[in-house]
Amino acid sequence: MTEPYRRKSPEEILRSILKLRQGRLKVYIGAVSGSGKTYHMLREGQSLKRQGIDVVISAVSTMQRPDTVEQARELERVSSIHWFESGNERKDLDLERLLRRNPEVLLVDGLAHRNRQGARFETRLEDIRFLLSHGISVITTINAYELKDVGDIASRLTGVTAGYSLPADTLEFADEVVLIDVTPETMLERVQSGLLAGGDAWERGNLAVLRELTLRLVAEGVNSSLERHRRERGLTGPSGAAERILVAAQYHWNGSIYMRRGQQIAKRLNGELLVVTFVKPGSTLGKEQAAFRSSLQKLAERIGATLEELPLRSRRKLAGAILTYALDRHVTRIVLGHSKQTRSQELWQGSVIHDLLRQMRGVDLLVVADRTAHNGERIIPARIQPNPPRAGAFQRLSGTELDERIEQAKRGRFKMYIGAAPGVGKTYAMLREGGDLRRKGLDVIVGLLETHGRAETQSQVGELEVMPRKTKQYRGTRLEEMDTDEILRRKPDVVLVDELAHTNVPGSRNKKRYEDVLDILSAGISVITTVNVQHLESLNDAVLQVTGVRVRETVPDRILQLADEVQLIDITPETRMREGKIYAPENIQQALGSFFKTGNLIALRELALREIADDVDERLESLERSASLRGPWRREEVIYVLVDSGPESERIIRRGFRIAYRLKAAWYVTPLPDRTEDCKPSMPARDPIQAMTERLGGIFRPLELQGKQVYDLPAILIAAADEVKSTQLVIAQPPGNGFPGSSQMRFAKQLLRRARHMDVLVISDGGR
Repeated sequence: MTEPYRRKSPEEILRSILKLRQGRLKVYIGAVSGSGKTYHMLREGQSLKRQGIDVVISAVSTMQRPDTVEQARELERVSSIHWFESGNERKDLDLERLLRRNPEVLLVDGLAHRNRQGARFETRLEDIRFLLSHGISVITTINAYELKDVGDIASRLTGVTAGYSLPADTLEFADEVVLIDVTPETMLERVQSGLLAGGDAWERGNLAVLRELTLRLVAEGVNSSLERHRRERGLTGPSGAAERILVAAQYHWNGSIYMRRGQQIAKRLNGELLVVTFVKPGSTLGKEQAAFRSSLQKLAERIGATLEELPLRSRRKLAGAILTYALDRHVTRIVLGHSKQTRSQELWQGSVIHDLLRQMRGVDLLVVADRTAHNGERIIPARIQPNPPRAGAFQRLSGTELDERIEQAKRGRFKMYIGAAPGVGKTYAMLREGGDLRRKGLDVIVGLLETHGRAETQSQVGELEVMPRKTKQYRGTRLEEMDTDEILRRKPDVVLVDELAHTNVPGSRNKKRYEDVLDILSAGISVITTVNVQHLESLNDAVLQVTGVRVRETVPDRILQLADEVQLIDITPETRMREGKIYAPENIQQALGSFFKTGNLIALRELALREIADDVDERLESLERSASLRGPWRREEVIYVLVDSGPESERIIRRGFRIAYRLKAAWYVTPLPDRTEDCKPSMPARDPIQAMTERLGGIFRPLELQGKQVYDLPAILIAAADEVKSTQLVIAQPPGNGFPGSSQMRFAKQLLRRARHMDVLVISDGGR
């Protein structure tokens, strides 16, 4: 960690001094116009004004939306320069007037605005940079598709184009970028109620694509901030928030197969793809190898991968070289092909895969099957066949299917506000929506509310009816819980429920609050609720890695999937904590020093952005839309997870679920049988493993072994996987220091040797 101690150059010192005199730039970004960017910008302006900061507005378009007009009412307005283009009114900033007024902060709409002919600068971006250089801070707004790279993708997938575009790196100049996320359902409702005009973007699928593009754009920016933060503190290895895939390839005919497989995985996991090859220094490639090198270079360019060729003197050092390269680049998964060595060749020549098994820490290993060698299957077909029409479209529903459809029709509507941490504004947004629904004539009640003493949140309750809580005695303490029974008796149209992941007092109607919510939904009552991303069960290990804290209260991912709408609330949470809006002032420093460190908050924000982007993509695919950003997954997958009775079993099951969910795959969990001292197989109680598997939607499939079958366990396990047509086996890295002779290592080697016809994912003991 020598970099912070290096003497600064005169140029660096000058830049630091100039930065001190510059204004601060904050950008609110949304998927489309009407998502609420201007409202939130003006709301922040009001907050700054209450803190005694000199704030003005100019060239702000309220579009006469009542809530937005209300937020602008008490803010001083500096006149803008009005002009017309093709009959439409435009507003330019009056730079001279603003410099004379010299406020601390300017609020202005439309970062992508292009000025009139003859203006001092051609674009608003240049206007803003000019004001920043004069010490005036600026808060502004932009739509994601108004950035060049995003706009190109948006145009191709949706036909939506921007009037003017800004360079792709524009947001890199901002000190802070905040996403205003709105679901397609909410946007369409605003159009129907007359608050917004229609247009090409307002097809539901287009809104979803634009939303996903925006989420991923902001996530990439947060990832850059996280990596910079980790570098400054000397932290190495993957952060756990983003995926980075490394393909170790050779100049061989199957190199392109493994690169293509890596590309598929990177797209599904929304990760960066790296490719590395190693050659002996001073050696000359043969004609065939040179041709393969050229082919791989062209393929890397075509699929957007980074390809590097590095020197390597000895094959026995290959595993160490791959791991060093992976660690330096924060790689989360290494991809390479199965070995074709015999057992004797592995012993005599050494095995790269076995060396990786022993040495890898914090990086997973995916060993890819060469299916052309086994059954002639191509990894990527030349053409994607359209989805065939459902054969049973005209068939009567079965009794079970009919019951499921009836239950679904009876169920209330379910909306979830999700955030990266407490204090980002989920409860405020939930209450605000509840108030809007009440004004529209719906019967809305507050079932459970936790304001944590925040006055602005409490003020949003307004005239909403708050349901009294039920009190319970537990171990001499009087505790309060949501009165689910009274809510069911009261039968409102909508109930607002805070903190979905909460665990109820023992003896309550249900163990968890989300189970209460499911009961309320089943009664036909709609629910709007809040949850933090760290409470999603399958992210439990990722949260542990990025924060060092194991979150105990979790919500199954199926609850997220059950929601009709999932909306992200994205605000910089550390700022709100400093203002006392997460915890009481006396607890702020303690919170900042533990779970809510700056690095943790950045990483949790990135996890939230990526998780909601994935959720949007899953919903797009469920609509059978071809414009899913991650591309279609082109073959049927079946995931087969093997776990032992150790403490890591739950982590392996959660990883199996996330893989299966992203690949839209069936997945099975088989517990490995224990062996007692007399070598007879025995099966320990597996209730926790079975319960977790079924809670996450997997199929629990224990083995029934007899007699000496346990001694050929690898063959039996692979046969069981083959029986369900498994395409990917998931196992844990052998524990301990990875001594070559250990029984766990021998077992893993035997599994890999017998599973060469399927992919094998080895989950690192470093956890992710």
